[in-house]
Amino acid sequence: MRLEIEETAALTFDDGSPVRAASAIAPFGDGWLVVQDDATHAAWWRPGSVTPVRVVDPVDGLEVFSSAAGTKPFKPDFEAACALPTGEVLLLGSGSSPARMRASLVGPAGFTVLDVRPVCLAVAETLGLPEEHLNLEGACLVGDRLRWFQRGNAAAGVPTASVDVEVAALLSGRAEVRDPLRYDLGTVGGVALAVTDAVPLPDGRVLVSAAAEDTPNAVDDGPVVGSALALLDGDAVTAVEIPGAEKVEGLAIRETSPDGIRLIAVVDADDHEVPSRRLSLRLWW
Repeated sequence: MRLEIEETAALTFDDGSPVRAASAIAPFGDGWLVVQDDATHAAWWRPGSVTPVRVVDPVDGLEVFSSAAGTKPFKPDFEAACALPTGEVLLLGSGSSPARMRASLVGPAGFTVLDVRPVCLAVAETLGLPEEHLNLEGACLVGDRLRWFQRGNAAAGVPTASVDVEVAALLSGRAEVRDPLRYDLGTVGGVALAVTDAVPLPDGRVLVSAAAEDTPNAVDDGPVVGSALALLDGDAVTAVEIPGAEKVEGLAIRETSPDGIRLIAVVDADDHEVPSRRLSLRLWW
C-alpha cells in the first residue's frame, strides 16, 4: 500500500474553542460528527461551520473532563462512532471502567444513552480478558453486525483483537458476542501498534488505524512513537506507516475507487488546550 497526506487542518468550534481529544468521526446529516472523548458534546463539522452537539447529559454538573482537574475518571470516553442506516450515529464507550460502559445513539432530534455494560463484559469474556484490560477503541458495521476492536497493549500482555456483535442486540442491551479474531499489526520504535478505529470496505475487508503508544495500561496516556493504517482480511494484515507520530483515533471514508480510497482521519493531541486536527488521506493498493 501507498499513503499520502493531502491536507491537514486544526479543528475548532465557531467560537474559536478547540475540538478536544478527537476520538472518532462518522457521517452525520450534511457533515461529519467528530467525537470528543473527554466532553459531553461532539463537534458537528459542516462546510464553513463547527458546532457542538450534545451526546450525553452532564456528569455531576461537568461538561468537560481532564487529568489536571481530577475529573478524568468521570468522562464518558466515547471512542468509536458508527453511522447507522437510520441516519443516527452510534457512539460507543471504551469499556475501560464501569463509567465508560455506555453508548449514545445520536440523531437530528437528540440523543439516547444506552447501558452496554452486559455487552462489554461479554466481550471481555469472549476475548479471555480481565475486565480491567478492556479498551474498546474502534468499531465498524460489517453487514448487520458491529465489529468491535480491542486496542491491545503488548506491555500488559493484551493482544489487539475484535469480536462481532449483533447491532439489534446491542441496542437492546443483550450480549450476543461471537467470532473473536486476534491481529499482529507490527511495531514502530519497538512499541506494538494497536487498533484505534475501523472502517469497512466494499469488498468485505476492513481498514483500521493503529497507534504505537507506550503506556502501561488501558487508562493512562503515554508517548506515541508512530501510527499506521492496516488492511485486514480476516486476521491477515497489510500495514503502512503514517508519516510522523500522529495519534490517529478516528477514520471515515470520503471516496472509494477500484485502486484505493480517500479518508478523513482525526488526531488526538492528548492536550485539551490544543485543537485536534483532521487529516485528508489518500491510500492506494
